[in-house]
Amino acid sequence: MVTGNEWLYGINPVLEALKAGREIKCLYISSQRKKEIKGIIELAEKRGVPIEYREATFFDFSLPKGNQGVAALAKRKALFNIDELLALSSQRSDPPFFIILDCIEDPRNFGAILRIAEAVAVHGVVFQSRRNVRLTNTVLKTSAGAHEYVNIAQVVNIKHAIEKMKRANITIIGAEADSFSTLWELDMRVPIAIVVGSEGKGLRQTVKEMCDFLVRIPMRGNITSLNVSTATGILAYEVLRQRMAVDADSIPS
Repeated sequence: MVTGNEWLYGINPVLEALKAGREIKCLYISSQRKKEIKGIIELAEKRGVPIEYREATFFDFSLPKGNQGVAALAKRKALFNIDELLALSSQRSDPPFFIILDCIEDPRNFGAILRIAEAVAVHGVVFQSRRNVRLTNTVLKTSAGAHEYVNIAQVVNIKHAIEKMKRANITIIGAEADSFSTLWELDMRVPIAIVVGSEGKGLRQTVKEMCDFLVRIPMRGNITSLNVSTATGILAYEVLRQRMAVDADSIPS
């Protein structure tokens, strides 16, 4: 489990960190924006978080652009290893559902995937510590605070993580544009992990070979590929659609 401190900036990331109960060492607010972010200030005061009001120059020169005049020094979100993530997933009543990232390079894609993961309530997101973008400020801000609610595992090698998942009877589904099978042909109500590849190269060959199934998203237009976060969203919502259909069928008429 990874610990330490990190900076959060922007209204949504800071607000969700406060709502989620993250330990905040200090909250920094632009003196010019007190009225606009009154809700954050009230929540921080309620939680007893120290607040410092700073001039606009602090935010202009000390923090990345897009900070919206609010920042927080917070205890770093806990990152899990694969064994911890599998143990956490066993505590839920629904079948395990994971998203695995194979060398995602764009922090905005990573952040968008975390937002999708939270929206569909995945059991966890797995990423590799090397050859994958880390949880940078851009990732956290793009997730709009969703990362606060997602269990995230950082592993040395996702192939080892996939092996452990397969031993736990989790079906591994790889997103592959050249696959003969579409995402609509598989039963995604079982325990599954969806693997998505890098923006330019897709899944590595060694990762493809470990997948139980490879699926594609049908496309009828002139564009032959989708942004990885968009593709992840389509796949994730197909899982949710199938599982919600089962729940609906179980409701007495």
